[in-house]
Amino acid sequence: MRTLAVSLGLLVAVAAAVALTVVGVGVRLPLADIVAILNGGGRRSDRFILLDLRLPRLCLGLLAGAALAVSGAVFQSLSRNPLGSPDIVGFTTGSASGAVLAILVLHAGPGGAAGGAILGGVLTALIVYGLAALGGGAIGRVVLVGIGISAMLVALNSYLISRARLDAAQAAAVWLVGTLNGRTWQYVQLLGLGLVVLLPPLLLLSGRLRMLEMGDDSAQSLGVRVGRSRLLLVVLAVAVCAVATAATGPVAFVALAAPQITRRLTGAPGLQLLPSALTGALLMVLSDFVAQRLLAPAQLPVGVVTGAVGGAYLAWLLSLQWRKGTA
Repeated sequence: MRTLAVSLGLLVAVAAAVALTVVGVGVRLPLADIVAILNGGGRRSDRFILLDLRLPRLCLGLLAGAALAVSGAVFQSLSRNPLGSPDIVGFTTGSASGAVLAILVLHAGPGGAAGGAILGGVLTALIVYGLAALGGGAIGRVVLVGIGISAMLVALNSYLISRARLDAAQAAAVWLVGTLNGRTWQYVQLLGLGLVVLLPPLLLLSGRLRMLEMGDDSAQSLGVRVGRSRLLLVVLAVAVCAVATAATGPVAFVALAAPQITRRLTGAPGLQLLPSALTGALLMVLSDFVAQRLLAPAQLPVGVVTGAVGGAYLAWLLSLQWRKGTA
C-alpha cells in the first residue's frame, strides 16, 4: 500500500516538475498560450519555443531519467550492492566510449552513436562480469573490477578527444558530461523506440530477478535458470542504459541515486521498477531545470548538476556503509 502511495506521489511530483519546466524556464509562456499552441494556434515564435525546444528536451529528460533509474535498479539488485549501478561499475562509461568511437572515428549520426553506445555498454558488461568470474564470481568483485575498467575507459575517451579535430573534440567533451541542450525530437524517437523494444522483456524477467535476490540456490530450487536469467537481465539492463546514454550522454549518478531514494521512500526491500523510474524522471527534470536557471541565460549541461548532487549522495552512502561495517 505504501509503495502505491509513494508511486502516486512521485507521479504528481513529476507532473508538477513538467509544468514548472514548460512554464517557467527562459521566456515565460502563460498557460493559456500553451493550451492554444497545443491546439494548433499561438504565435510562431511561441510555437517554436514550446514544440521545438522545450518539449523535446523535457520528453527526453523524462525518458532518459526513467531508463537510467530502471537500469540502476536492476544492476543493484543483481549485485546486491547499492554501489552496483551502471555509472559506478563502468557500463555507462563503456556506452560513452562506444558512442565516442562512432562519432569521432566513424563520423556517425545519432543512430550510429546509439548502436556504438549499445555495443560498447554490452562489451564492457561482458568484460567486467568475465573478469569478476575469474576470481570466483564474488558480488563485490563486480564493483571493484567495474571501477577499474571505468577508469581505463575514461582514459580512452580522453585520448580520443585529444586526437580529434577541435570542433569534434568540443562537441564530444560536452556530450561526455551528459546534456539535454539542443536535443530534438529525433533523439526522443530514438530513445522511445529503444525503450519500447527493451522494457517489456525486462519487466517480464523482473519476477526472476526477485527470486535471484533470495540467492542462487533458492532461485534454482524455484525453477529459475540462474546463469541464463542473469545474462539476459544484464544484456537488457545494459541496453536500456546504453540507449539513454546515446541520447543524452553519460548523465552521472541518476542510476545510482534513484533506486536508493525509492527504497527509502517506499520502505520496501527488493526491486521497485515503477517507483524507481518515476524517481529517475523526477531527478532528471529537476536537475535540468536547475541547469537552465542557475547561470541563466547560459545553460549548463544537466550532467554537471547531477554530478554535483550525486557526488554528495555517494559520499553519504559510502559513509553510511562504513559506519555499518559493509564498505
